[in-house]
Amino acid sequence: MLFGGGSAEREISLRSGNAVLAALRSRGVDAHAFDPAARPLSDLKAEGYARVFLILHGRGGEDGTAQGALEMLGIPYTGSGVMASAVGMDKWRTKLLWRGAGLPVPDYALLGADSDFAAVERQLGLPLFVKPANEGSSVGITKVKEPGALVQAYREAAKHDALVLAERYLGGGEFTVGMLGDGNEARALPVVRIVPATEFYDYEAKYFRDDTRYFCPSGLPPDKEAEMQALAKQAFTVLGCRGWGRVDVLLDQDGTPHLLEINTAPGMTDHSLVPMAARAAGIEFPDLCLKVLELAHVG
Repeated sequence: MLFGGGSAEREISLRSGNAVLAALRSRGVDAHAFDPAARPLSDLKAEGYARVFLILHGRGGEDGTAQGALEMLGIPYTGSGVMASAVGMDKWRTKLLWRGAGLPVPDYALLGADSDFAAVERQLGLPLFVKPANEGSSVGITKVKEPGALVQAYREAAKHDALVLAERYLGGGEFTVGMLGDGNEARALPVVRIVPATEFYDYEAKYFRDDTRYFCPSGLPPDKEAEMQALAKQAFTVLGCRGWGRVDVLLDQDGTPHLLEINTAPGMTDHSLVPMAARAAGIEFPDLCLKVLELAHVG
């Protein structure tokens, strides 16, 4: 189990990793904890580990860095490879690829210190969201509701990343689709609808609050759910993802789905969404962990 690390999402990675570790051990797997913040990855090779369940969230673990190191060591690991992990971590480049493939994404703008913030507010409308391009778990995100507030939201996001996005608000609902499998065999799990009690689905709502509501079944008509699952599978495939992941989707006011972002090493805590969708598909948490582990690969 490779979890912990030194990113802004370390706490969540520890929670995810401990849950997966317990699940694998419950199925008789000889699983061990390994925190790269405390030990060099070369110890994995020296100690003869057969494969790695990679549940490092955020930078250094979800961005192709750990994947590249494991490739060099020749140790099979779970989840997407170097390229898909690196691209999937970068929200801007993910949107470029999806849009280039003809897939729908919300309108957005890149922000810099010299941006015309008033023009961006007019272009995207209010409210809008501002986020660092290379963070997960809603770290550094602000919902901008008042004219003139975009510049401060940019400064907050820029504390976390030099690349900052402003994104149009879509008010038709927030959903997520778990993915499991490789290539044409990749399977979209049942759709989960997310209804936060807070202003938006922020870090607290994702991991610590008990009043965020999740619906699985999602409540969507069957044809709309199938449309969203098909879109998620396209998004997963276009980026070259494999093993497992989670695609976040927004509906606009007309009910049209738009791709928000992808998580190539999704959370596996008691609040996490892939385990919830898997249960709805008849896959209990330990069996989900085993399936992901079975898909470990090199290259």
